[in-house]
Amino acid sequence: MTDVLKNRTHGWLSEIHDKLRRQPYVEKNDELAATREFIAWCDQHGLDLELYRRHRTLRFDRELIARVQGLLESLGHPPLGTSTRGKTTAEQATLSDLEDKGRGERPRTHRVLLNTATVGTRPGIVQGDREILDVDWRDLDLSAFDVLVMVENLDSLHAFTPDIQALSAYRQPLVVYRGDTHYGGGFSRLAKAWRAGGKPHLGLGDFDPRGVGIVLGSGAMQMLLPPLEWLREHATQHHVPAEQLPDQSVLRKHREQLPDSHPLRGYLALLLDEQRGLKQQWFGDTLTPIGLMALTPD
Repeated sequence: MTDVLKNRTHGWLSEIHDKLRRQPYVEKNDELAATREFIAWCDQHGLDLELYRRHRTLRFDRELIARVQGLLESLGHPPLGTSTRGKTTAEQATLSDLEDKGRGERPRTHRVLLNTATVGTRPGIVQGDREILDVDWRDLDLSAFDVLVMVENLDSLHAFTPDIQALSAYRQPLVVYRGDTHYGGGFSRLAKAWRAGGKPHLGLGDFDPRGVGIVLGSGAMQMLLPPLEWLREHATQHHVPAEQLPDQSVLRKHREQLPDSHPLRGYLALLLDEQRGLKQQWFGDTLTPIGLMALTPD
């Protein structure tokens, strides 16, 4: 297996990329040669497609395509929507580094954003209690941390503090941005290494279909959410976007697997039956860890 997508598969993905400008999702039969190659390529690079598999089809949405774009960038490949056909070597070099580096990695391949305690002072920079660091996850001593906290939204990462009751049992949380087209590849590699250690992994994301799905799909053991009674008072239909309707089917199937007494059921009833949610920026000061069950294939 090669790191490089075949030109025809890259073009196939570019067509899907363009269609998603006009529609919420595109479905492809998983028996197609291009679909099989794409799935194998994602498996090779740790891009989890479980949330997007539906029986014999693979459903593409803008979130998935954004993750693909980030992976392509980290590998030094041309972004979707571009073609190197007919271009000189110099022109191709402006799109990717395939001509010069082959399998070379881009600078952000292993980079992650951390929210960590400020250490020391920097002349000319106002010092706060927390700071955001861009690091190579391979330089982290994972044994020094006792819980991984994944934060979905970048602005919430900047505002987050681990000094909350929900994390009081942990001495040294590792607070990491989930990632986007720039940092998604680094986080997925970090999460895979973290799982090997068997230590707790918590997720903090939007209480909407996509946010809950992202946390479930990340392998998190618990999701940090406001208490259910508080959410019942504050959740709103305005925070459940229409374009996330396809994400609800995965959550409905997941709910069917939950025991009747599982605490996530009450939250999913509010989200799926009443169509009410809340972005994490609107969460109150009190969060509680809600146990999760791993997603299973359809």
